[in-house]
Amino acid sequence: MTTFTLNGETRSVDTDPETPALWVIREQLDLTGTKFGCGMAQCGACTIHVNGRAQRSCTTPIASLEGAMVTTIEGLRSADGSLHALQQAWIDQQVPQCGYCQSGQLMSAAALLAVNPNPTDADIDLAMRGNICRCGMYGRIRSAIKQVAGASFYDAMGGAQNG
Repeated sequence: MTTFTLNGETRSVDTDPETPALWVIREQLDLTGTKFGCGMAQCGACTIHVNGRAQRSCTTPIASLEGAMVTTIEGLRSADGSLHALQQAWIDQQVPQCGYCQSGQLMSAAALLAVNPNPTDADIDLAMRGNICRCGMYGRIRSAIKQVAGASFYDAMGGAQNG
């Protein structure tokens, strides 16, 4: 039995301790926002927060979450159901195209801003380097992160409106 806090609620699961957290979250706990991408912790689609840090759930054994605070994309919203500032920025900057990687992208960006509320482009690139967007929306992702950090895309581009 593994017990942890998931999106603010204590949860216990009785499964093979080596089962990846991704499959427990999706299949047993019915939270399907966290996506399977590569199964090798290389693409970032399965990113969750474990004790406030971004972590790939596809290679995280469920037993390692014992006693942890886990947040999935479903838990990113405020308690009142309103969008997280990053979710709104994603909409404002028209980030999603196919949308498949977006929950992982958002979780990585939220973890970055939690420890660095005013990241540079280099900070963003470093924090987001393990998240693959097949649609190539990296510029818009950076813009959305900067919007939340307080710097708009157009300010970051020296006033140019070419996004």
